[in-house]
Amino acid sequence: MAKTPESKLGLAVMQVLASRSEYKAHVRTLIKGVPDHITLTEQDCKMSETRPNEQMWEQRVRNLKSHDKTTGNVIAEGLVKYLGKGMYQLTDSGVSHLKAKNLL
Repeated sequence: MAKTPESKLGLAVMQVLASRSEYKAHVRTLIKGVPDHITLTEQDCKMSETRPNEQMWEQRVRNLKSHDKTTGNVIAEGLVKYLGKGMYQLTDSGVSHLKAKNLL
């Protein structure tokens, strides 16, 4: 089975943010919460070759900021904002997006 698409991983991140006070969370909280919102594939759960003790999906969550100009990335799409020092926040557009999908 292929890795989870960026869009589904981003949606899970947004759902974790939506469950937090002020829609804010640290990347560690995102990593703890993402598996509650998606079924990770075998590819997702492979160990990272560049980050010891981290699965590929965790690396992808940590890379949200570094890929923030990539189409489909929740930051690039204006759904999530990076606040600095590992902190993220769901934007008003992100809230509306989740409400439109009946996920909030």
